[in-house]
Amino acid sequence: MVYFENVEKRYPDGTLAVDGLNLEVESGEFVVLIGPSGCGKTTSLKMINRLEECTGGKIYVNGKDIMTLNPVKLRRQIGYVIQERGLMPHHTVAENIATVPLLLGWPKKKIDARVDELLDMAGLPKEKYKYRLPAQMSGGQQQRIGVLRALASDPEVVLMDEPFGALDPISRDNLQNELLTIHKKLKKTIIFVTHDISEALKLADRIVLMRRGKIEQIGTPDELINNPATKFVEEFIGSDQLSQISGDASVTALLEDVIMEVNLNAAIEDVLEDMQDRDVKSAQVTDAKRRWHGSIYLSTLKKAKREGKQLVKETLSVNRKLYVEDGNLKDAAEMLVDMEAPIPIINSANELQGIVTEKGMAKYTINKLIK
Repeated sequence: MVYFENVEKRYPDGTLAVDGLNLEVESGEFVVLIGPSGCGKTTSLKMINRLEECTGGKIYVNGKDIMTLNPVKLRRQIGYVIQERGLMPHHTVAENIATVPLLLGWPKKKIDARVDELLDMAGLPKEKYKYRLPAQMSGGQQQRIGVLRALASDPEVVLMDEPFGALDPISRDNLQNELLTIHKKLKKTIIFVTHDISEALKLADRIVLMRRGKIEQIGTPDELINNPATKFVEEFIGSDQLSQISGDASVTALLEDVIMEVNLNAAIEDVLEDMQDRDVKSAQVTDAKRRWHGSIYLSTLKKAKREGKQLVKETLSVNRKLYVEDGNLKDAAEMLVDMEAPIPIINSANELQGIVTEKGMAKYTINKLIK
């Protein structure tokens, strides 16, 4: 979708801001550029829509060399969100969102429908917000409108330059969550610049950590945390601090083999005996295809037996679980605080992948702190 090939940006005074950048961002991917001030992250972002012109190499968007495209038309095909929001103060919310569709010549009926759709998606009732001016809204709401404006023409690529940097922590966290929801729903290709490593770890499919115009490491948040390529990466992530243990890191870091797995149609009496012999207090219930149907607990089984129930499928607990695709360490920690029993980890097809335990969480934390 977006491809940098040996891209360079050298200013007239000789300053080399970006030095031989090679990067491929896939369609639908959320990539975060991060690094210290002056590392070239914002310059790299702005070269994609030609707000900055590269002085070497090539950038391709959807297979086309951007230098062969009209820069104005290129920008209308790419969503762009900045920290200052950049809303036109004398235009209503609807007019601000409709800016690019109007320039593209969309019919009024189509524009109105798109504005209503986006406001609804962002949880901003159209009857309340559509005709407000930016000054009548909070900073967080204005920034939300800035994001919607970038999405209005349904671009395939959205560029975001520290869009939440000026917001208070609560607004920032809320907008980050909304952006993740929007990305999951719309599958846009997002390239996002930030100076905040916590934000990068929370949002990114992949992180591009830059230094002095070059890439130090590209990888998933887990890869940068667990396998830093250089001392600089390790120090930038903060490996000697508790903050390195990101609550947004994937739960797969804690995945263990299932301690005890029971067939869906097993008899309660047999399972009770087996659990007592093995000194376990819980087990995972699956069918012949290893699809997860629920957890069972020793205390629950004993009660079920007293009530005359025969099969474990009559005693299933199904609400306490995490999905491998989006479960994170914070989710697991909260569940383990609430109840010490192993947490089943399943995939979107309901297949059992493993478990997370309190002991595993403690071991993971200790290993991070003593690295």
